[in-house]
Amino acid sequence: MITGSIVALVTPMHRDSGAVDWISLSSLIEWHIVEGTAAIVAVGTTGESATLSVQEHASVIEFIVSKVDKRIPVIAGTGANSTAEAIELTSMAMSAGADASLLVTPYYNKPTQAGLVNHYTTIAKSVSLAQILYNVPSRTACDMLPETIIELSKLDNIIGVKEATGDLSRVKLLLSSCDDDFAIYSGDDATARELMLMGGHGDISVTANVAPNLMAQMCNAAIRGDSGRASDIDGLLKDLHSSLFLEANPIPVKWALNRLGKIENALRLPMTELSLHLRKDVEIALKVAGII
Repeated sequence: MITGSIVALVTPMHRDSGAVDWISLSSLIEWHIVEGTAAIVAVGTTGESATLSVQEHASVIEFIVSKVDKRIPVIAGTGANSTAEAIELTSMAMSAGADASLLVTPYYNKPTQAGLVNHYTTIAKSVSLAQILYNVPSRTACDMLPETIIELSKLDNIIGVKEATGDLSRVKLLLSSCDDDFAIYSGDDATARELMLMGGHGDISVTANVAPNLMAQMCNAAIRGDSGRASDIDGLLKDLHSSLFLEANPIPVKWALNRLGKIENALRLPMTELSLHLRKDVEIALKVAGII
């Protein structure tokens, strides 16, 4: 089981051309490994999967898998609102050597719970790669209910869920109803500490992009049940958890990484740069955390 701080990694881009910045991506990978990040999610929401072409999507996954070189696990974002496309992307990730895939609920078309069961069951039966469900209704307009997750958890290669609602009552139900080897991950940095103290297994994190070592320390403390240590570290990160969502992710986190000198401040349309009046809030949060 993959546990701890799992970074939902940004995809760096060049400001002038919009092309993927492979040099910066390589540097970010090395930084995360040194700083203690437990695993990398490649081309998830934070990685701007929605604006990458299929070929770029494949290339970024292949690049990250190659650069990581088995030092830590790589989880490939392969979700889609088409079951056939999700199968294609998941197969591609498996061929590239990813350790697992992360499959967001189908967005826009708003499937029923029965539709979700059929969607994920079809993918699981089509591709043997380990698969992690991803529920983030605030972005997808599709809420995968706990009962659906519990049903899907019985499939051998569906190994976990990223639950991004921030609803800890759901987490409690999942922990009590799913087998011990089914991983429950937070997809909400603000409540991740509490989820792990309840028995959850890690945090697929936006904040880890800018505070990898602090997030690693916090997650490790929470998983081992050290609530005092986890709370102390999380207190430093609290403002980041909120300020990195002042506008749609990954707008603020890319600005923050640019402020740290890690990447160019470049996103693809329709995403635009962080609004001027919000930049001070993000900078203050970085200072509170001791990052700058």
